[in-house]
Amino acid sequence: RLVREFVAQNNTSQIKHVIQILSQEFALSQHPHSRKGGLIGLAACSIALGKDSGLYLKELIEPVLTCFNDADSRLRYYACEALYNIVKVARGSVLPHFNVLFDGLSKLAADPDPNVKSGSELLDRLLKDIVTESNQFDLVGFIPLLRERIYSNNQYARQFIISWILVLESVPDINLLDYLPEILDGLFQILGDNSKEIRKMCEVALGEFLKEIKKNPSSVKFAEMANILVIHCQAADDLIQLTAMCWMREFIQLAGRVMLPYSSGILTAVLPCLSYDDRKKNIKEVANVCNQSLMKLVIPEDDEVDEAKHSLTLLTEPNSSESLSKPEAASSGEFLLILSHERQEGRSSRSLPQPLSFFCSSERLQVTLNLDGIVQVLDCHLHDNSTGMMTRIAVLKWLYHLYIKTPRKMFRHTDSLFPILLRTLSDESDEV
Repeated sequence: RLVREFVAQNNTSQIKHVIQILSQEFALSQHPHSRKGGLIGLAACSIALGKDSGLYLKELIEPVLTCFNDADSRLRYYACEALYNIVKVARGSVLPHFNVLFDGLSKLAADPDPNVKSGSELLDRLLKDIVTESNQFDLVGFIPLLRERIYSNNQYARQFIISWILVLESVPDINLLDYLPEILDGLFQILGDNSKEIRKMCEVALGEFLKEIKKNPSSVKFAEMANILVIHCQAADDLIQLTAMCWMREFIQLAGRVMLPYSSGILTAVLPCLSYDDRKKNIKEVANVCNQSLMKLVIPEDDEVDEAKHSLTLLTEPNSSESLSKPEAASSGEFLLILSHERQEGRSSRSLPQPLSFFCSSERLQVTLNLDGIVQVLDCHLHDNSTGMMTRIAVLKWLYHLYIKTPRKMFRHTDSLFPILLRTLSDESDEV
């Protein structure tokens, strides 16, 4: 009643005074009953303020969030209830404070007390409704918090995170795809959770992302996610490995030659799967498609890239031809994007190009192939006695393919490959 009167008189200083007394002397008091009273008082204040509560949100929310950490579970429940009432009245005005609310809620989602947990679920649903109906959500500010929380090992915290990712994915105005490279690794970790329900939710979330990727491949940061997939394609968990392998298949088919610089990593992950038995038939089949698709990306022009790279270097930096021709640049995973002039003007790439302009469509870009890295991986698999028969056959097909497509570059490796190929002639498998 007191606050309503102050609102009618437009007496902001008295309103602030009431909130300050309720929070300092009650909600943050040493005495549990005083804290309870303070929380109820703050919620009552917010109800009395109505649409004006947005002006005092910081003062109303902070003491309540402090009580989220109270040792007494009944007090944590009261804090949940108080915050529910504050948020319900303020609606969209709470969005500037979203990160602190999310932070508090993610802790309560893992609360040991069932009453507190169910209270936090009500508040969580309310907050999700507000985010869904608003176009004021600050995604950029939220991503660092999401990236940190996604690595939680607590089952309920993980469930909470995935449920929020699913909600944000469903809002048309929010484009989560732009930030996928920052959370993809965390999602794959959650996919290995012990709870069937959480694995299922995570599968759904990843499935939604993949649908988006197929719809808008031109805006996807394929290169930033390639190494994350390479790591999870080698996971011991079947579901993680299969899912990552399916993503890899789509990436190679959608991004094409953008994936070439990651070939040695992709082959490290894919080749062993080709020898899987029928228990992992699904993974084997997808790995096979990845392998075939990757092979198709290597073209005869890859044998000539050195000259094109050299002419580009001369044009861009007259004095740095030495620095760019060093093999380290290629092997460190950096790759040079150069223009494919044959496709544009039907001329050989050896003639000096016209003034440089870079196109973003992937078919016009040339990506340098790190052949040394690929040969090293293939060589390793041939030397390893535990390599399965189908993998050995795939390795030999790769070597043959590389000799056909890039003979001059492969010639450099003949000395090292020749002895192991001779030895492989006496392999126990006739086909090998």
